[in-house]
This record gives sequence, C-alpha cells and structure tokens, in this order.
Amino acid sequence: MSALLEIAGLGAGYGEAPVLFDVGLEVRAGEIVTLVGSNGAGKTTLLRAISRTVDSTGTLRFDGRPLGGLTPEQVFDLGLVQVPEGRQLFDRMSVEDNLRMGAYRRRDAAGVREAFDRVYRLFPVLRERRAQLAGSMSGGEQQMCAIARALMAAPRLLLVDEMSLGLAPVVVDQLLEVLAEIRRQGITVLLVEQDVFAAFSVADRGYVMETGRIVREGAVADLRSDPEVRKAYLGVH
Repeated sequence: MSALLEIAGLGAGYGEAPVLFDVGLEVRAGEIVTLVGSNGAGKTTLLRAISRTVDSTGTLRFDGRPLGGLTPEQVFDLGLVQVPEGRQLFDRMSVEDNLRMGAYRRRDAAGVREAFDRVYRLFPVLRERRAQLAGSMSGGEQQMCAIARALMAAPRLLLVDEMSLGLAPVVVDQLLEVLAEIRRQGITVLLVEQDVFAAFSVADRGYVMETGRIVREGAVADLRSDPEVRKAYLGVH
C-alpha cells in the first residue's frame, strides 16, 4: 500500500510554545490508523498542522504533494477533511443545512445528491431529523452529523478528532462500525482518540503520543500486547 499521508521530523506549536517534536507518522491508502494519547499530548495540534491551521516545520506530504505553504482551503480541496473535536456544528441550522455546508466547495450537483444519499444510508436517523436544528439533537446524533458533514466533502483522508468524547459506549460502538464501513467505501481514516479501547477495536495500525512525541508505533495487535501500552493506556498490569 502506498503512503497517502507522510509526516517526518514535524515540529509545531503556538507562538513561542512548542508542542510537537520530531513527529513521524504515515497513513497508507485504505487504512484506518489511530493516534492515541492522553489529553494534552499534542494530538489535536498534529491534526491542525496537517490541516494547515497551525504552522509547522519538517516534512508533510499528502499523496506525494508537500502541504507546507498551502492554505487550509487548498488542503481541504485535496480531499483532506477533518471532523473536529467537539463537533462544531452550526447549532441553529438544520441537519440538512449542516450537511450542505460540508459540500459548499463542490460544484458537481449530481455528486452532491449522491453524497446526501450515501450519508443518509450510513445514518438513517439524520434523514429522519434532516429538518431539525442540529443543536437540539443528542450528543451521539450530533457526532453522526459532524461525520456526515465531512463525508459530504468527498474526502480521500478523513481526520477524526476525539470521536468518542462524552458519548455512551453503545453510541461509540455504532460510530466505530460506521468508520469501518467508510473504509470499505474507499476512504482512508486517521482516528485521534483518548479512548484506546475504542481506537484499537477498529484500527489497523497505531501510534502512541506522549508530550508531543511518538513513543510507540506498530500494528494494533502488537501495541495491545506491549507491556508499557497495556499498563499506561489499557489498565492492565
């Protein structure tokens, strides 16, 4: 499998405060890769560097193309789309209008109609609630709407930030099944999570981040059996 996203020697931060140090990571086409770590480890900053909403140093390529110097809009147009932490929906707009916002840069009307059909098949509850204000839905339904909105943009790589945050386990399980289905449809996924159990249940490979550095990487099966990972993140001694 070819590398769709390549990161090497990446540094990033905010002003004089560095957050990421010499980060290396790759996501191959067709994979679900997870980046796990505790709150404050730098995971969201890495996604912001990829999306070009924070400046970075080092190598950052998407499908062989350097991302440094591109605007967030240009990165988005390449098919690199983020589902942000906290969902960030337009609360006072309908579900359908939120989804339409995901396709706002698309000019293929037929493709947008197909995208609506696709996300409504993935999330039947959104079809039922398409006229409802997004902010009035449950947290799980809002997370479904956030993922669906990103899918409306026809992503090649979906960046999902803390999908499970604040959600009941049964809802998280539903969303993990959706990620698996998204991958079957040909979309590559980078899943950033504090919930290591959830992340490892769906991912092929994983990276563990601590204080802005990658400290472990490998197949999920190997990470599950790593004594340090088991002790620090899985509560197994």
